Order: sequence, then C-alpha cells, then structure tokens
Amino acid sequence: MATFLSRVSILLALCITLFTNPALSDYLNPLQDFCVADLQATPSNTGYPCKSQVTSEDFFYSGLSTPLNTSNPKGVAVNRANLMTFPGLNTMGISMYNVALAAGVANPPHSHAGVTEAGVVVEGSVLIGFLTNNYTLYSKVAGPGDMFVIPPGLIHYEMNVGKTEARLLTVVTSELPSEVLVPHTLFLAKPAIPDFVLMKIFKTDGTTINMLRSKLTN
Repeated sequence: MATFLSRVSILLALCITLFTNPALSDYLNPLQDFCVADLQATPSNTGYPCKSQVTSEDFFYSGLSTPLNTSNPKGVAVNRANLMTFPGLNTMGISMYNVALAAGVANPPHSHAGVTEAGVVVEGSVLIGFLTNNYTLYSKVAGPGDMFVIPPGLIHYEMNVGKTEARLLTVVTSELPSEVLVPHTLFLAKPAIPDFVLMKIFKTDGTTINMLRSKLTN
C-alpha cells in the first residue's frame, strides 16, 4: 500500500507541475470547457473541429496499459496517449507516454521543439541525459519513483543501464510533439558522453565512435 501511495503521489505532483505551468494557459479558451477532437472530420489549419456529441468515455483512455513488447530490433516499445489516440486531449496541450526499454537499450537522441518533458521511472535503472544549447551535458541514473524533467527543446536521450527491462511514464507539453533526431551533436557534449552510451545509441563499436568523435570535434 505504501508503494502504491508513493507512486500516486509522484504522478499527482507531475500533473500539478504541468497543469500549473503558465505556459499552458495559451491552450485554454474561456468560451468553452473543452473541445474533444472529431477525428472523423477533415482538419483545418487550426486542427480538428470539436465533436458535437460528447460522453464521459471521451475523457478516459486505457491505451497506456496495453502490454509493451520490447522483443523488436530497436528494443523499445511505446504506448501513446496523444491527440490521435486520445481525442479528449485536444486543446489541453499535453501528451503522455508509457515507454519500455530492453536491458542495455538506448532511446535515440531527439528533441521536442519548444516542448517540456517530465517523467517518472516506474521500473529499472535509466540513464537520462540532456544537452543545453552550449552542449553542456546533464545526466543521472534514475530508479523507480525518481522524477526527471527535460527543459524545452533540448536534445535528450534515455538508456536502460540495468539488467532487466526498464519502464517510465513521460508527459510532454504538446499534443503532437515533433521529434528531430540530432545525433551528431552528442559528440560535442561537455563533459563527454561515455563511449558505451554512444555505442548503444549508434549501434557501433568503440573504434567507430573514436573516429566520429575525432571528425566532429576538430
């Protein structure tokens, strides 16, 4: 019971942090309480129109609980709750993800333009790192119950450094985050990202990593 309550407290803190963020106020329209997207309609430049008939079911989503299978070439599995899978999130400015990483697997480096990401590790040990605009690296291994935050738009990655599958829940302040792969900038990090992490990210050996580091930092 204590473990369950602690996880609930963490998720509540995560939600409070996001929903009290002034940056999200732009999504709120004082003329309507909500706008559940009608995905069957043709979207305009401003997005999908609101459904005319709304029920309680439009505000609940069970897709995040679908079993995750990391037995694939990437070793990564994700359940997504965003505008396209959960239309009730329309105009709310958030998406949520349930992510599983096989042992030793790294989630490729990416960024979300102008978007903040926060999350909590549910199982396993995950090395989480991000680079600032001047390539300063901030990283730490997070365990069950540990929360983390990625500042808006910064390059980041996650790697399972444990011996068992790892899982984390993340929230991003966007309904449909745009992800841009930017692997070459990882070689400019200060302090340097360890070779074993880069080897997992680029799926190559130490010799190749040293060659790339030499070419990209000189």
